[in-house]
Amino acid sequence: MTDTFSATASLLARAAQGDQRAWDTLVDQHTTLLYAVARSFRLDAADAGDVVQTTWLRLVEHLDRIQDPSRLVGWLVTTARREALRVLRRSGRERPAIDDSALDRADDAEPVDAALLTDERNRALWAAYRQLPEKCRQLLRIAVWEPKAYDEISVALGMPVGSIGPTRRRCLTRLRALLDGTVVADEQDGELR
Repeated sequence: MTDTFSATASLLARAAQGDQRAWDTLVDQHTTLLYAVARSFRLDAADAGDVVQTTWLRLVEHLDRIQDPSRLVGWLVTTARREALRVLRRSGRERPAIDDSALDRADDAEPVDAALLTDERNRALWAAYRQLPEKCRQLLRIAVWEPKAYDEISVALGMPVGSIGPTRRRCLTRLRALLDGTVVADEQDGELR
């Protein structure tokens, strides 16, 4: 599907077979994020380190069960959050005294992993976009900048005005299918099946 997806899938498969380099690469790629998650629970350095180590231990225990490598980051973050909460419960810590009304307000802060998830989504989107036939890429590229200017799009692409909307919809459907991994590009004619 995507380069990132393939790389992560390969790393996970190799790590499951005992490849230390693959495991080290996974740890290098994600440990900083896991520390950030643990520290977001206001754990001290030692407890945050325990959370990160336990998260990696959980991955070792479940390496053979990771079926969708594209969701590895989400799995790691969720596991780190659960471990941080477990550490807090185990230690019997009390929350710092704060105004009770603050507990009723939603946290408007962006999640710690938001930028990473956005980057992964964008890489996957562009990789799928590059797999579309040239006609779809041209139409989508122009339609983004001039979404209502069908007359101009018609002239630029030599398409009848009435076919622009349906063609755009088919191209977007193909793009979604590529992102979901449900479509394979036909190498002979560039069309999707």
